[in-house]
Amino acid sequence: MSHSIKSIAQTQAALLQGQTTCSAIVDAYLAQIEATRPLNIYIEVFADEVLQRAKDLDEKLREQPDSIGKLFGVVISLKDVICYAGHQVTAGSKILKGFKSLFSATAVERLLAEDAIIIGRVNCDEFAMGSTNETSCYGPTRNAADLTKVPGGSSGASAVAVQAGTCLASIGSDTGGSVRQPAAFCGVVGFKPTYGRISRHGLLAYASSFDQIGVLTNNATDAAILLEVMAGKDEYDATCSERFVEAYSEFNFDRPARVAYFDTALDHPGMDESVKSLTFDFIEKLRSNGHTVAPVSFDYLDFIIPAYYVLTTAEASSNLSRYDGIRFGHRTEGAKDIHEVYKRSRTEGFGTEVKRRIMLGTFVLSAGYYDAYYAKAQQVRRLILERTEAILKNFDFILMPASPTPAWNIGEMTDDPVAMYLADIFTVQANMVGMPAIALPIGQHPCGLPVGVQLMSDRFREAELLGFARNLETA
Repeated sequence: MSHSIKSIAQTQAALLQGQTTCSAIVDAYLAQIEATRPLNIYIEVFADEVLQRAKDLDEKLREQPDSIGKLFGVVISLKDVICYAGHQVTAGSKILKGFKSLFSATAVERLLAEDAIIIGRVNCDEFAMGSTNETSCYGPTRNAADLTKVPGGSSGASAVAVQAGTCLASIGSDTGGSVRQPAAFCGVVGFKPTYGRISRHGLLAYASSFDQIGVLTNNATDAAILLEVMAGKDEYDATCSERFVEAYSEFNFDRPARVAYFDTALDHPGMDESVKSLTFDFIEKLRSNGHTVAPVSFDYLDFIIPAYYVLTTAEASSNLSRYDGIRFGHRTEGAKDIHEVYKRSRTEGFGTEVKRRIMLGTFVLSAGYYDAYYAKAQQVRRLILERTEAILKNFDFILMPASPTPAWNIGEMTDDPVAMYLADIFTVQANMVGMPAIALPIGQHPCGLPVGVQLMSDRFREAELLGFARNLETA
């Protein structure tokens, strides 16, 4: 049953018409999780718990059909960086092995309040640091389109969970493209809202001024419904916006759109020729549907990645100092003094990529280098924001490829972190400026892998962005 169901509307129609039950839906997803074990998607499946939850929801439908929530019967997986009370959360790291969360993220509480079913937690790059899902201590997740390819990262397993039909939607996090790039690699929809639109309370921090909870779904309407449920002010997160939450799933974008694209991006030397031609085909389709699409100049493209990695690693070195072998998580055996506890616990607990970023971040914040790197990167961030805002005064959306290439081979980038960092060139801008962005599948690469395109709008313009994305899907 679950394979033919690809949306929240279909799920709920089937439930309300008595064609299926929550229990039957959960059974089908659990069977699919079992069948896709070789992909290494799930770290933990909450089987007994979800079967009980499904039974309770079926009873609720029978006895109080008028009180069912917006997400009734919707099966969701959680990236292993999002807290869920009484369940483990480890950020794909040895340092948190066995750690159980004492509370649920605000986003999770809101999903459960609307009768969603949380089926399990899925793999991710360690502390969400990576673009391939290979830095996890649980081993890499594989792309369902081709088992030799990466699914993207860091929310790679969240994308594969939806791609392989093991859940209807997955909640991930996006610090520099971690929801959108894997969505493009796996042929699903990945949506990151405006910074502060969804509370970060209960999201394990990587870079606090960049992190945002995002969603992976089969379509833009489902992303809009999930945003409606999770968005809104939260007393536990001071950076969370108090703005009114719109009915995103009902907004209709019914006028010709003005869309900008960066010619510097599409002519970038790192661009794969087929990705480029698929993107231009998509641009032509937009034009033939009456939308205006025009190239604009953007001179800061090559500064985005260096500035992003200076700022995010600085924030990471500060955020990850709490994992010290004393407060929680892994503690080394047989240390002689407190310094050795810190040193050995962190050495044993963190993987290579996380250590690399902590060291880089500590370096850029150190005396003598702070002004040369960190302060300079903050200035670059400001310039990028001002230029992006100027473009969005004249355009509704900025269009870019979600990634310069399709998914690459597992193991291909492990020895070259800089090449991996550069793969985020088109997605990090949205996090640098705190704007919403969505990745949509636009076709297949000649090699058979999915290709995606990204649309970005101005801050808190999610209704227009999602409305336009929904129009494109029906068109």
